[in-house]
Amino acid sequence: MTVETIADASAAAPELRGVHTLSMAKAINAGLREAMRNDPKVLLMGEDIGPLGGVFRVTEGLVAEFGERRVLDSPLAESGIVGTAIGMAMRGYRPVLEIQFDGFIFPAFDQITTQLARMNLRHDGGMPMPVVIRVPYGGHIGSIEHHQESPEAYFAHTPGLRVVSPSSPHDAYWMIQEAIASNDPVLFFEPKSRYWPKGPVDHDHAGLPLHASRVVRRGDDVTVVGHGAMIATLLQAADIAAEEGRSLEVVDLRSISPIDFGPIVDSVQRTGRLIVAQEAYGFVSVGSEIAATVAERAFYSLEAPVLRVSSFDTPFPPAALETEYLPSADRVLEAVDRSLSY
Repeated sequence: MTVETIADASAAAPELRGVHTLSMAKAINAGLREAMRNDPKVLLMGEDIGPLGGVFRVTEGLVAEFGERRVLDSPLAESGIVGTAIGMAMRGYRPVLEIQFDGFIFPAFDQITTQLARMNLRHDGGMPMPVVIRVPYGGHIGSIEHHQESPEAYFAHTPGLRVVSPSSPHDAYWMIQEAIASNDPVLFFEPKSRYWPKGPVDHDHAGLPLHASRVVRRGDDVTVVGHGAMIATLLQAADIAAEEGRSLEVVDLRSISPIDFGPIVDSVQRTGRLIVAQEAYGFVSVGSEIAATVAERAFYSLEAPVLRVSSFDTPFPPAALETEYLPSADRVLEAVDRSLSY
């Protein structure tokens, strides 16, 4: 396979510099374009990602600029997509795959967890696997099961995989480029309900490295932690709490594996209370790991038990019930009340 250069210079989008207001979908598109321009070994592969631009139009326009040899429409075969990418990585390419919806990733589960995740370790570090798997995930889009799920914990549990999830357009733009630059496989979970809201993207300054968590809102009374679309819910809860005279500190994980616990522990040592919120199931989850680790590292700072807010431990319900199923600001605030009651 030969690597094509830009297919049609007239179709190329202008290079972005400075600060622009973009949706997350457009920010990821711009990040993919930047990575492809900088490295001819970067190529995209997935179902309907070429002329259609993907179900959510995240790859829109890229085939016109880079050609069909670098933006490959694949058959409907997730296991085959990942298996092909492993072979490409062995030959020095940096494939970026799109899984059309979160629930469709499971046909590729074996390839990801028993092959992709282990390949470099099997070769004593001599076979890097620079493969990025983009996964639109999560609820709040009025769809059905297999289209609104949050399977990130399955992959965070797997050694050899890096797992990240941006919550803002700025993070999405920079984190997709950092993921592509990694020599380890990265599961890049994109909160699909945040594809359309716009925010500032600084194209000159990244801010944080890929696996750093950050405090997005300062507070004094309770630390609340989440990732992806959950951050918007936590900020909404913090606004409501402020009207009631309560101060929530919001921490965005950004990286699910590895987790940067420093800002979380520092925050809990000041507030004495922690609530972990997620759209995924609560049992054996990312939230469980955070609760256990904070109990180990900051036990004597805690003034109340660590509380978890999550979806219910049932399959995703029909779309009409999603607002009852998914964590809301009200459910977060109910946990805040419980935490402060101790």
